[in-house]
Amino acid sequence: MPMLMPFKEHPLRHQLITELHARTYIPLPAPSRLSHIASVCGERGSGRTVHHLYALLEHYGIPRPRQVEQYYLVDLGALRLLWERHTEFVSYTFSQSGPFEHPFANPVAVQLPIEWLASMPGEVIAAISLALEPADTPDYSPDELSSLFGGHSVIGSEVVGGLARAYSDLRIHADGFSRVLLRDQGLSPNQAGRLAKRILEVSSYRAMALLGLQPAREANACLSDAERRLVAVSSRMACQEDRSQEIPESELLAELTDLAAEIEAVAARTSYRFEASRAYYGVVMQRLEQLRQRRIEGLQTLSEFLEARLTPAIATCNSAAKRQQGLAERAARLTSLLRARVEVELQKQNRGLLESMNQRAKLQLRLQETVEGLSVIAIGYYGVGLIGYLFKGLEAHGLPFPFDATYYTGVAAPVVVLTAWLGLRRMKARLLKWEHSGN
Repeated sequence: MPMLMPFKEHPLRHQLITELHARTYIPLPAPSRLSHIASVCGERGSGRTVHHLYALLEHYGIPRPRQVEQYYLVDLGALRLLWERHTEFVSYTFSQSGPFEHPFANPVAVQLPIEWLASMPGEVIAAISLALEPADTPDYSPDELSSLFGGHSVIGSEVVGGLARAYSDLRIHADGFSRVLLRDQGLSPNQAGRLAKRILEVSSYRAMALLGLQPAREANACLSDAERRLVAVSSRMACQEDRSQEIPESELLAELTDLAAEIEAVAARTSYRFEASRAYYGVVMQRLEQLRQRRIEGLQTLSEFLEARLTPAIATCNSAAKRQQGLAERAARLTSLLRARVEVELQKQNRGLLESMNQRAKLQLRLQETVEGLSVIAIGYYGVGLIGYLFKGLEAHGLPFPFDATYYTGVAAPVVVLTAWLGLRRMKARLLKWEHSGN
């Protein structure tokens, strides 16, 4: 046995290696047919899909695996299943090798339990019936080829550098499946398996990419209304010459706030879908490039058809995403501008209030000075009265020398008033000094 190396492994080492092989394929010898079903179950639906897989394994008497990662490949008797878990959807690919009379009569999936198909978690976004014909199959005339696809126009091209031909109409037929016909012109089973997987991925990812188109149309309708209201608000902000009919800034600000919230709500509902559509579109373009297509005379290639239909849809999603971002930025700028106007008005009001308070302070100071003079007079009056009572008492007591209380009271009056004035001035100076030292 080989010696186990003693180094410490990164905990994700094996998971990263497994990720390289997560998108495996089923080798397809010609002739073969397969049914591919992709069901959208969301990012949190993996548990339900695994249990659904276990139910199918139990039906065929196959023991459950210990763990199911991103993919699971198993033989179901005559059928072979490749189960794959993607970010938003799960795909089931059932293949069956062997000759067939009609490429699309009785798809492979009809051999599965009806109850199991009916209880499949999520919603089917893509269902493809693919047939691989051997190289010795007689060529179809244009009418015969069209009849295989229900009389619809057929698109197709040589793929894998001319080793195969691929035909489809990219429509849903009466059995619920879209149809893809591959003609082997020198493929190995592995090459055929990889080719079939790329074409199936183009179909699935193309459908997932188009999921953003309807939200984009709905978003554009909402954004058109929001843009109209935003223009109206900006016009009212810019053209308010008649001050008597001016709308209060508070009402404009409330309307702008509600409008910005509506735009953000639209962005919250659609931003993930738009980002996912761009990602899926990139995968579709990559897979189409890997097909290495060559034109078949008289037929439109897969790339031409999908680019003509898919690219405008993704452009619509991108336009809606940029539009809602631009409207959100414009609403934010108008809100900031309106807030600035409100702040300027508040500053004007505050300045007027401060001027009014300053005038009141000056008036209070004058009143205080007036009251201060009256206080000196009042204090002097009561002071002189008290001294007068004192002098009258001394006079009534009969001092040994002549004492005129009225005379001495008159002499003391200026002194008392001057003392009261000086006392109040000193007290005022001490209060002002204390106030300045406190600030």
